[in-house]
Amino acid sequence: MVMVCSSTALQAGSMNSLMDLSSDGRFLACSNRDSGTVTVLEQQDGTWARKSELRIGRHPEGVSFIGATHLFAVAVYGDDVVALVDADRGAETARIEVFDEPYSVVSTPDGSRLFVTLDYPGRIAEIDPAAKKVLREIEAGPFARGLALTSDDRLLVTEYYTGIMHAIERASGNRLESWKGTKEDNLARQITLHPKRPKAYLPHIRSRTTVPQGAGAIFPYLAVLDTDAPKPVEEGSTPPSRRKRVQMDSFRGTFVVANPWEASVSPDGAKLAVVFAGTDDMFLCNIIDDDYRELSWSATARTGHNPRAVRFTADGSQLLVYNALDFAVSVLDAKSLARLQTVSVCDCPLDEEMLAGKRLFYSANQPMVGQRWISCSSCHPDGDSDGRTWQQPEGLRQTQPLGGLAWTHPLHWSADRDEVQDFEHTIRGPLMQGRGLVRGPLPDALGEPISGRSKEADALALYANSHKFDLSPYARVTGTNGERQVGLTEAARRGRDVFFRDSVGCAECHSGPYFCDSRAGSLTRHDVGTGNDDPSELMGPKYDTPTLIGLYRSAPYLHHGRAATLEEVLTKYNVGEKHGRTSQLTKEEISDLVAYLNSLPYEDTDAQALAAGLKKVEK
Repeated sequence: MVMVCSSTALQAGSMNSLMDLSSDGRFLACSNRDSGTVTVLEQQDGTWARKSELRIGRHPEGVSFIGATHLFAVAVYGDDVVALVDADRGAETARIEVFDEPYSVVSTPDGSRLFVTLDYPGRIAEIDPAAKKVLREIEAGPFARGLALTSDDRLLVTEYYTGIMHAIERASGNRLESWKGTKEDNLARQITLHPKRPKAYLPHIRSRTTVPQGAGAIFPYLAVLDTDAPKPVEEGSTPPSRRKRVQMDSFRGTFVVANPWEASVSPDGAKLAVVFAGTDDMFLCNIIDDDYRELSWSATARTGHNPRAVRFTADGSQLLVYNALDFAVSVLDAKSLARLQTVSVCDCPLDEEMLAGKRLFYSANQPMVGQRWISCSSCHPDGDSDGRTWQQPEGLRQTQPLGGLAWTHPLHWSADRDEVQDFEHTIRGPLMQGRGLVRGPLPDALGEPISGRSKEADALALYANSHKFDLSPYARVTGTNGERQVGLTEAARRGRDVFFRDSVGCAECHSGPYFCDSRAGSLTRHDVGTGNDDPSELMGPKYDTPTLIGLYRSAPYLHHGRAATLEEVLTKYNVGEKHGRTSQLTKEEISDLVAYLNSLPYEDTDAQALAAGLKKVEK
């Protein structure tokens, strides 16, 4: 199958982004994750102004204009819906429920269909926007995020944690081809297509989990993928690579950038822009038609705080950059990169201290980082895990999500830190090599408190402790009226009985609303029989009890990340029954127990924790 491209092949809405332009170039739609709104900017004679802002729901992500209309779709990630909005009126016209975590959305050129990635469980939902309903779901690979629709009716989709891109035939839903990189590829959330050539561009990072220091752990990449049909090769010959990686930290000499988020290709196919959310930079690149080097450097521009989206205007004269932590779109001249305008898209929804902490969390610049490769968000994007197990100096450590952090101190698998401010040791250490946020020498991590010594460190702690969990998609039942309701399935209810059975003992350690016995001001660790699995371990064999909330999307499991599934936690890696007395359980009981664990949380855990009188650490 050969992809035919032309200058008009790529319409509005054919590639995922946090921003999209209407096909006539008049409107720009932009999602605002922190404020829960979507904004429409209107352009007249090259000047942009905010036309409307609409509250749309929790954590909106991808937007897409529908065909040639002024109607656009928004993937409302936190509410599990796709909202339809009329840009002319600034009004919502429909809300369409999807299974869970819609991230990207694209439209067919005629506007008859929308396709939406469901981050969890890794599917693409096909939606009829006229009928306002989901027609089917297509398997897309684990944690599907990036999405594009080619002119020959293929869906290209990326796996967030592996960087693998799949081509799926739209009509049949069959997978046609997969482009694999290396096992180190990570955090691939967006695809952009060339308007004239069969090329896809995929920003991502490389996570080298065996190197626990900032000069070798994480690197920024832009993958260039050939999307036409593979060319025949002679027998015994090695086929040419259809996926090339351009290393962005050495792209312009030794100018290091971090956390590439989105890319955009100019309408004439000559230029590519890519923004780096960690270092607040943008590269403008020349696209080379050689199937080898692919790109060369053209220019560099400083952006605002945390750039997460970039788009060329329809005539190619301007570049629009969404600076997520300035809550504004910068309008740049596409040739000189001179800033022409800054247009506010929403009022800052964060107070001054929270905003300062979030900017530090996402920054790969000083005072957080010395050599610019890594930020806190490189491993904890939006408070999630990067899905990796890192070789740390103390041993193997699986990255934990930050949800519920305020209720589950002390921190780390080894409980070697009792406050977020203790990460000043990491900021100054080999991993981040930053100047730091606290003046003077530091006490031991479990020594006297650091909180109160630095406004910046306290702000960082405030943000890190602010993350919450969404309700599990497995905590759903069908009510008597046929509507979806929050609750436990029959299997999960049986599994709950197993979990709290005294003879099994899960609740002896995994107790309370957050299913852990970690408490601020106390140190409780347990030997669950896994400490000797890793010969590099220096701090085991006892570990802090992790929360069980959000288990359904946080594999792999255990401190060393060796359990691929919850079943393996309960069986293969429960030697000696130190991790619950599960050997007497039947296969059905294990399955029910897993169903219950996957359903957590099915209630508001913060409200439960407050009712139980637990101590919450805010900063």
